[in-house]
Amino acid sequence: MFWTSRLERKDDPLASQRKFFIRVGRNFLATLGIVVFSLAMGTLGYHYFGRVSWLDGLLNASMILTGMGPVDRMESPWGKLFATLYALYSGLAFLTMMAVLLTPVYHRLIHRFHLSRVSDAGPDRPPETEPASSTPPS
Repeated sequence: MFWTSRLERKDDPLASQRKFFIRVGRNFLATLGIVVFSLAMGTLGYHYFGRVSWLDGLLNASMILTGMGPVDRMESPWGKLFATLYALYSGLAFLTMMAVLLTPVYHRLIHRFHLSRVSDAGPDRPPETEPASSTPPS
């Protein structure tokens, strides 16, 4: 993603709360953009291919995008094909939106965990690792 290069690296200190909330806001706006694009695409498709009104097209698009299922039954072959492709797209769009929205939270959690592991180990020794085998020698 185009903004992941802005996240701190593992040797960098934890970002300030202000910077973290700016990241969350930026990713929320990106997610909102995906929602608006998806609803516009779905509304247009349902209106033109499914031959429903604009409002019904928006209703169908939003219901599919949220995983609730379609409201109107598509009668034309092109409407059915569009509904199929839009449903598949909506599943991928939902996963993408969740990944974009949760990236800063997940990154902060992992980065904080890494920093606590490094500080527990001390400056001169690496973090402890689990032994490979705990079987006694023969």
